[in-house]
Amino acid sequence: MSTTIPGTDDAGSGVEEFGYKQELKRGTGKFASFAVAFAFVSIATGIFTTYGTVLVSSGPAGIWSWPIVVVGQLMVAFIFGALAARIPVTGYAYQWMSRLANPVLGWIMGWVSFTFLAVVLVAVDYTIASTVLPVLLGYGGTPANAWLITAIVLLVQALLVGFSTRWTERVNNFAVGAELLGMVLLVLLMLVVGFITKEINPGNLFSTGAIPAADYFSFGTLTHVGPWMIGTLLGAFTIVGFEAAANLAEETKDPASVVPKAMWQAVLASGILGFLFLIVVTLLAGDPVALSASSTPIADVITRVLGPLVGTALLVLVVIAIFACGMVILLSGVRLTWAMSRDERFPGHQTLKRISPRFGTPLAATVFFLLIGEVILAIFAMQTGALFSLFGAATLLPAVIYAAVVVLYIVKRKSLPASKGFSLGKLEIPVIVLASVWLVFELLLFRDAAFLNAWIYVGVMVVIGGFYLAYLLISRKGASGMNMPDLHSVDDELHADEARK
Repeated sequence: MSTTIPGTDDAGSGVEEFGYKQELKRGTGKFASFAVAFAFVSIATGIFTTYGTVLVSSGPAGIWSWPIVVVGQLMVAFIFGALAARIPVTGYAYQWMSRLANPVLGWIMGWVSFTFLAVVLVAVDYTIASTVLPVLLGYGGTPANAWLITAIVLLVQALLVGFSTRWTERVNNFAVGAELLGMVLLVLLMLVVGFITKEINPGNLFSTGAIPAADYFSFGTLTHVGPWMIGTLLGAFTIVGFEAAANLAEETKDPASVVPKAMWQAVLASGILGFLFLIVVTLLAGDPVALSASSTPIADVITRVLGPLVGTALLVLVVIAIFACGMVILLSGVRLTWAMSRDERFPGHQTLKRISPRFGTPLAATVFFLLIGEVILAIFAMQTGALFSLFGAATLLPAVIYAAVVVLYIVKRKSLPASKGFSLGKLEIPVIVLASVWLVFELLLFRDAAFLNAWIYVGVMVVIGGFYLAYLLISRKGASGMNMPDLHSVDDELHADEARK
């Protein structure tokens, strides 16, 4: 892979060449871009939320699926980076598919991305109310109070995103710094105390817990995934969302160089630190079968090893990390809604494409995305197993998005416009192969019957989107009426480049 660093004047990364005018302020720097990608991934959120599920479905040995996910998602992040360096425009996959394939496929990709961001926002914020705050504050959690608290959290996040991008980034930068420092300190402190107290049990790393060892590594049946394979969801739910940095491309300084780095660095940092944390927690898990019965196994292990004070500090850290994660998801969803509305591809686009002259943000799109989140919350909140249904959909949808983008890159890789800051170089073929193998493996996980509700949610959103797409095609007299601003043939651009040479 190769990286070139354009000048600080953002030459070659302006939105004018894509048919837009610069409406959003370019103020996002290198760390803020990395922080957006890292906060969406949020290893504290993902591991705290799903570790208990993995203990139940796969036993402690399920954590060894984590490196596979990290390598696979790192390859996907490289491909996303190669596209972001060529089309550094808000809307990420929607823009790439629209301009490199065709606008109809681009709209479908945008709608799927919107569907993902809407459901994962609720999934993440619901975690605060349903599993963290009841333990931290010592009250009995119920579906009703979880609904209310989640609704309030969504509102606070929307207020930040709608009124100030600068303060949103400040809050997120603080949260990411706290998460990075806190996780590193936890890993080191737990290792030291574990050695001193002789509580470390290496056997836990290879234990299947309550899961029978027979057929542990099997692929399962047509509607059931084997125990070890299902453990892959620990990483598949966690190591997603790094592409949020690409969705803020129009607000990032030198995006063609900064955004690709932010994405792959966030995946790599999250993958390494997350795996170290998983190993340490599993070494100190005690009886993994008994631990699997807890709704907060991570907090239980840390409280037992380091005491209640550190355990409480961890919960506070998790609340901060989850809040920042949800805030960044909302920010990304708002930017996608605004980008599609700017192209008149979204219901209510006349209002949603406006930038607030007072706040410099897509305020109307923020209110809209908040309302969508509240509706999804109302649908899922009172259901038994609501959290798993939300997580299932939030894991399925990005896998579909990633697979579609990788296929797009494979088909168009020889006719892509010139990169403005990042390219795969000689590693292109190995990256494509590894990403493809990983995504096929991941998509096969969702044949399990446990994901029925996730598929139902996806199906409902596809139907809704299908009706609106039909309306767009009819009202614009076919696909030609959906051309993107300044959309032109990539071949023509390449020929023009050759002529200039």
